[in-house]
Amino acid sequence: MNRELRRAVMFGRLDLLQDAPISRIDLLLCRNTLMYFNAEAQRRILGRFSFSLNGHGFLVLGRAEMLFSHGATFVPVDLPRRIFRVARPHHRDRIGALLSPGREIMTNGSGTVSRLRQAAFDADTTAQLVVDSTGALVSASAGARQQFAISTVDVGRPLQELEVSYRPVDLRSAMDRVVAEQREVTIKEIHHFVAGQPRYFDVTVAPIFDDQRAMLGMRIVFSDATFLHQLQAELHASKQELETAYDELQSTNEELETTNEELQSTVEELETTNEELQSTNEELETMNEELQSTNEELQTMNDELRTRSMDADLLNAYLESIFSSLRSAVVVLDRDYRIQVWNRQSEDLWGMRADEAIGAQFQSLDIGLPVEQLAQPIRSVMNGEQSIVEKSVRALTRRGKTIDCVVSVSNLNSADGHNAGVIMLMDEERLPGS
Repeated sequence: MNRELRRAVMFGRLDLLQDAPISRIDLLLCRNTLMYFNAEAQRRILGRFSFSLNGHGFLVLGRAEMLFSHGATFVPVDLPRRIFRVARPHHRDRIGALLSPGREIMTNGSGTVSRLRQAAFDADTTAQLVVDSTGALVSASAGARQQFAISTVDVGRPLQELEVSYRPVDLRSAMDRVVAEQREVTIKEIHHFVAGQPRYFDVTVAPIFDDQRAMLGMRIVFSDATFLHQLQAELHASKQELETAYDELQSTNEELETTNEELQSTVEELETTNEELQSTNEELETMNEELQSTNEELQTMNDELRTRSMDADLLNAYLESIFSSLRSAVVVLDRDYRIQVWNRQSEDLWGMRADEAIGAQFQSLDIGLPVEQLAQPIRSVMNGEQSIVEKSVRALTRRGKTIDCVVSVSNLNSADGHNAGVIMLMDEERLPGS
């Protein structure tokens, strides 16, 4: 720090601080001195400190001093040790902080208008960025800060170090095109999420020239095209629906023409079918007469069958009375050893009902009679080796009584004289005189 600047800081001579010559230095040490100046004096002193430092210069303060209200001039590097660096590396951007209010009015014509213009830009909800000729971020509107997470600390940093330079769109290539072509570049419908909602932007990168057409920097504008994109999407969907409806209408027209031809063909077929139905009706009338004649014949046959059925019922009742009158249990088997007759004495003797026994295999019966001992006599009579065989076996009646059962197996002949099965008579063996 030169002598004049040191004297102005040490003795609080603000007039000397304002008029002291400024040289570019890398480090400024000011420990517990700013606390003795008011806020306006501190602002002007820090403005000269900022302008006097190189683009990467540092400011070291004392423990009793902080820069909470001067975040646009210096940014913290090591806050516990009170080390700060210049927020804007280019001296041109620090001229406004250096000038006093009177000099701002002389330089800009109206300092209030300049601040009003800057405040209006900062409050703009449209996302806008201003970049100088070296690619450093000079200013960002409220919309840009909110939508792309840009803070005041990022002001002065190269744009390529920020996320917004490549997301949601590659701004670096667009900026290179603007520098090379010296004209505005627009990128349409860039998709991006803002607060979790999908948005679409038209990004315009426009050069900023001075009066001599020298390029000072660029202005990057993110124009919200979400509503237009939605309208275009709805228009495209409506167009597709209209084309689909037109195709369906054409298809329906062709189907109607085809249906008309089919209806004409169906009418002709119905006329042919009507003629066939008339012919079929005549045939059905003839068949009806034949069926009436056949019905009369069937009624006659039915009467005969009813008569024979009644005769058969009488015969069966007669046979049943005969079988029931016998003291012996009677069982009749066919050639397949299936039971055909099981009289009441058989039910009483062995405890098996007739509806359970008829149709069952005799050799598979599970009763008190040892049927396996009767297999050989039944086979001898069935094969015609013997006409009648008697055999006595020990058996257990349904009442649990053990008896000597005499089984008589005889041949059953059909009407034509062939062997149709066997007849078995079973009775308890009684002693003589009993």
